Amino acid sequence: MHAMSGKLVWVEHASADPVKARAFYEALFGWTSSAMEVAGSSYQVISNAGEGIGGYRTAQEQEPSNWGIYLSVADVDKSYAQALLAGAQPWMPPTDFPPVGRGATLLDPVGATVSIWRNAGDDRADADVPPGHWCWHELQASDPLKALAFYEGLFGLSHDDVPMSDGAYYVMKNGDNRRGGIMKSFIPGASSFWLPYVHVADVDASTAKAKSLAADICVPPTDIPGIGRFSVLRDPLGASLAVFLPLRQ
Repeated sequence: MHAMSGKLVWVEHASADPVKARAFYEALFGWTSSAMEVAGSSYQVISNAGEGIGGYRTAQEQEPSNWGIYLSVADVDKSYAQALLAGAQPWMPPTDFPPVGRGATLLDPVGATVSIWRNAGDDRADADVPPGHWCWHELQASDPLKALAFYEGLFGLSHDDVPMSDGAYYVMKNGDNRRGGIMKSFIPGASSFWLPYVHVADVDASTAKAKSLAADICVPPTDIPGIGRFSVLRDPLGASLAVFLPLRQ
């Protein structure tokens, strides 16, 4: 079994109404979902292009709606202990979820929720993804440098600095493979959170579709010079995500 340290391997929607969330995303992206028995309970798995990419669950009491990310580690227990020593706070201790894997959830040192995960099988190989798949994730951080030090230490990553008009964007890497970004939160005073990106064929059309389905548009379709085009939306349950179309190289 092969784990790719720091790789995004799952994204999970938590809300008070998973049925409503499922209807929204099926209409927006054409995702499908099906029930799977995990740890003795029924779990709704999201599929895109015939592949499981995430899931829906009911949020815990006082938990805001969110898209939670799962990052790969070779040893959940070891990484969990390391994260606590590095300033993270416990949320869910290392737990088995047969037959799919073992995971744990933490609040990182800047207050963002993150899960670590060890698949029962191999992680998906790094490759281009089809429309509807997750293609990127970035931490909107209250303190980007503090967050960067934590994630680099936990996953053994390096980074590239990408200059921005209002600061730096940090691209974390495992060798030549990009493992996510960290930037100063675009919402002043907001709590830190991970923002996942979905690859779409047309950012403007997907944004308009989301708005027609009662989503709020947080960032309208915008070009990132030399990178691609994106927008950020908040779904009707209150969870945020981005849609993205990279430039063809």
